Parts: sequence; structure tokens; C-alpha cells
Amino acid sequence: MTTILDPTDERKPVHREITIRPENISGTVALLDISKPRGNVLLDRLEARLLERLPAIKVQRYRKPTFAKPAPDALRAEILRDADFVIEALAD
Repeated sequence: MTTILDPTDERKPVHREITIRPENISGTVALLDISKPRGNVLLDRLEARLLERLPAIKVQRYRKPTFAKPAPDALRAEILRDADFVIEALAD
């Protein structure tokens, strides 16, 4: 069993299963900027590399209002509705 550490609230541990990794990436990839400084720079480079290697995918960008809180429910629902994969960017 794999342990996933969740930094949002260590006083209330949450059991989560790791998602099975797909063989191929297709469809829409969501890039989520958590609003840390230079996160957009990281995502710009990542988006370019993804499109270089996987030209058939679509990339959609999202941004949290602040890195200090979890993404708002509406933003999470939008990503869930529109994307097949999510990559979250942390930078400083």
C-alpha cells in the first residue's frame, strides 16, 4: 500500500487510492496554476513540451485564486467537467 501525504490538514488524515496510470495520454490536459510566483513560467514550459511530444492533446489552463487555500469547488467542477488529466504547478 502506498501512503500519500496531504499537506492540507494533517490532523484529519484522509485515505486516498492512487489512480491507475493510463497507457496513453489523449484528450484534454488541464494545467492548474496554484498562484505561486513563477508557476505560470513552469506551466508555459510544460505546455510547450507536452504539445511537442503529444501534438494530438488539447491543453487548457486554470488558475487558483490563491495558493493558501484549496481550489474553489466551482473551479474543481470546471476542471473535472472539461479535462481528462490534471497537472498542478508549484513554483517559487
